[in-house]
Amino acid sequence: MKFHTEYVTFNTRKEHEYVNMTERVEAAVRASGCREGMVLVSAMHITAGVYVNDAEQGLIQDIDEWLEALAPRRPDYRHHHTGETNGDAHLKCLLVGHEVILPVTAGRLDLGPWQQVYYAEFDGRRPKRVIIKVMGE
Repeated sequence: MKFHTEYVTFNTRKEHEYVNMTERVEAAVRASGCREGMVLVSAMHITAGVYVNDAEQGLIQDIDEWLEALAPRRPDYRHHHTGETNGDAHLKCLLVGHEVILPVTAGRLDLGPWQQVYYAEFDGRRPKRVIIKVMGE
């Protein structure tokens, strides 16, 4: 079994940002030399997530509005008693999830016709890391 690990650092310009990282994941799969297996893509921070969905701008705006409705920015989160101001970002991460596992088939990332891999930032403007770990034969 082969293992290949890459770290990607994002430093978003906005507090909330959605970055299509499909090509970066595909490049890691190619670099791994794995023909059959899986790839884990995981945000290494508790205020960011990783998800798979369509790369359509209207949908991305809908996702952002949906997350804001479920976990709105507001001053009364108990987490803010620690001096932080990002309680909503932690909750948004829980809603999106921090990782995905994707299939690798015949040396390629095996996604459906519209599926793309996204990094979702909820407390940006500072460096954050994502790990890409390819495992297989």
